[in-house]
Amino acid sequence: MTDASTARGVIRRVWQAGTSVRLAVLTLAVVATIGVFGPWLAPYDPLAQDTAGALQGPSAAHLLGTDYIGRDVLSRLLAGAPLSLLAAVLAMAIGLVLGALPGILSVFAARPLEWTALRVVDALLALPFVLFAIAFAGLLGNGVWQAMVAIGILLAPGFFRVSRAAALSVTTAPYVEAATLLGARPGWLVRTHVWRAVAPTVVVASISALGGALLVVSSLTFLGIGVQPPTPTWGGMLASDLEYLSQRPLGPAAPALAIIVTVGALNVLADATRDALDRPGRGRARPLDPKETAHAATA
Repeated sequence: MTDASTARGVIRRVWQAGTSVRLAVLTLAVVATIGVFGPWLAPYDPLAQDTAGALQGPSAAHLLGTDYIGRDVLSRLLAGAPLSLLAAVLAMAIGLVLGALPGILSVFAARPLEWTALRVVDALLALPFVLFAIAFAGLLGNGVWQAMVAIGILLAPGFFRVSRAAALSVTTAPYVEAATLLGARPGWLVRTHVWRAVAPTVVVASISALGGALLVVSSLTFLGIGVQPPTPTWGGMLASDLEYLSQRPLGPAAPALAIIVTVGALNVLADATRDALDRPGRGRARPLDPKETAHAATA
C-alpha cells in the first residue's frame, strides 16, 4: 500500500470516527477560512472608532456589539483571526523543526551528545511558557517574531520526546539492527524506516501543539506581548473587554469562545487522528528487504 493510499485511508477513518469529529473538522475549516479571508469578511473597519456608540450590545448594525471606543466587535474578531492563527502556526512550526529532527537523530548520536541533548530538553520542559516568553521578548524586543520563537523553543521538547520515543521503537527492531550491523548508514535508516514510524506520531503531536500554541499566543497578546494595540488579536480583545465587564458583561464572550472552540476542535481532531493511526501495521516501518540492505551497506 502506498503512502498516498494510506493517508487517504487515515483521513477516511478520521471523518467516519463520529459526529463530534466531523463537527470539529467543519469548525476548523470555518476557522481556517476566517483566518485567510477574515479582514475581507469584516463588515466595518476594525480600527474605526465611534465613541458615541461605545459599549453597545448586539444589534442589527453590530451583530456582536461594540467595544469601549465604539469599534465593531465582529469586525475586530474577523480581522484578528489571521494574526492569532498565523502566530500559533508559526510557533508550532518552529517547535517542530527544532524538536522532531533532533529527536530522531539523537537515537543515532554518541552517548555524550545524547546525554547533553536530553538534559537540555529536561531543562526546557521545566520552564513555564508565559514567563519564558516574557523574558525572551524583554531580551530581544517586544515583537511578534520574538514571541513566536520563544513559544517554539518551549514546544520543541515535546516534539523531541515523542519523535525520539517513536524512533527508538524502530531502531531496536531486529531488522533495523541487522541493517546497522551490515553497515547501513543512519541517513538511509531514517529515510527508509524511522521516518515512516515517526511521521504519524509527529502529525498527532503537531495538531495538539497547535492548540497549545494558540492558547499561549492568546495569553501573550492578552498581556500585551508580541502584538500591540490597536492591532486586533483574540487575546488583545479579551484583555480590553475584561476592563468593562460592569457595562458590558458579555463583552469577552466572543474572543473567549473563538479561542475555546478552536482549541477544543484541535484536541478532538488530534484524538481522532491518533485513534485512526493506532492500528496494527499503521505508521510502522515496512519489513526490511535484503536487497535494499545490501545496497545500503555498500552505498
